[in-house]
Amino acid sequence: MELHDVWFVVIAVLWIGYFFLEGFDFGVGVLTRLLARNRPEKRVLINTIGPVWDGNEVWLLSAGGATFAAFPEWYATLFSGFYLPLLLILVCLIVRGVAFEYRAKRPEEKWQRNWETAIFWTSLLPAFLWGVAFANIVRGVKIDRDFEYVGSVVDLLNPYALLGGLVTLTLFTFHGTVFVGLKTVGDIRERARKLALRVGVVTAGLALLFLFWTQIEKGDGASLVALIVAVAALLVALVAVRAGREGWAFSLSGLTIVAAVAMLFLTLFPNVMPSSLNEDWSLTVSNASSSPYTLKIMTWCAAVATPIVMLYQGWTYWVFRKRIGTQHIAEPVH
Repeated sequence: MELHDVWFVVIAVLWIGYFFLEGFDFGVGVLTRLLARNRPEKRVLINTIGPVWDGNEVWLLSAGGATFAAFPEWYATLFSGFYLPLLLILVCLIVRGVAFEYRAKRPEEKWQRNWETAIFWTSLLPAFLWGVAFANIVRGVKIDRDFEYVGSVVDLLNPYALLGGLVTLTLFTFHGTVFVGLKTVGDIRERARKLALRVGVVTAGLALLFLFWTQIEKGDGASLVALIVAVAALLVALVAVRAGREGWAFSLSGLTIVAAVAMLFLTLFPNVMPSSLNEDWSLTVSNASSSPYTLKIMTWCAAVATPIVMLYQGWTYWVFRKRIGTQHIAEPVH
């Protein structure tokens, strides 16, 4: 296997890790409006991801940095063609981080309510837009002979891409709902389980349509295996939710995300960004990659740094593993 193939796999793994972790993170943000009934419950939801949300975004930074270094042509075409949606995602992530930090800085109702509204929208929009972006990458976009995107933003809003956005939004919300059931106690835990069943059914319908559409248009034997794993994991996750087995449900909803994203990358390879105008103008792992020497240096650096980062993040989750409820929320100091 060539080094550019290895780095395609590495980038796929980074995106899978990001969507697995940031998926429930976004889902919890959406639930601040759908599940929480009062201020203490909103605080409980936010506290479930408070110690880990910023660490989850490290995976995005790593994926973006690896793409820039390993496949500069892919990075340049992607960010020039998807400039507006990616800029919107970036603004959302910035505002979301500020909202987490500033929400509790003042006790006024209006102040906290505005920041909680910001958390909701800056969780919902990226969850939707990431699906739109990746669906377009898999489907193919208007790339000319110079490897430049020549389409418009409107071209990105096609039915397949919009369906992909709905799938990531509902799947992340389901993942987040299961996570809340795993991390909380009391009434909010019971309501999270009931909501997870309803959201899961909607997710299953949308995901089946999107994944089978992808398989028919772009799939092969390997992607079919990933599709079967994703569908089976999602259905069994619903059974686990119904049985009150939150640990199994969370693992299986995560496996659904892993398999679904893996399927997208399997259908993409050896392209990294197909051209819908002419297959010969597609960006591939070979024509979009950096030099072998650059990839070799990156490989050594990644081999040293990656285990350290993963061990530290795993330790963080272990430290903050306990369930919480409204009884753990201190009264605000006026």
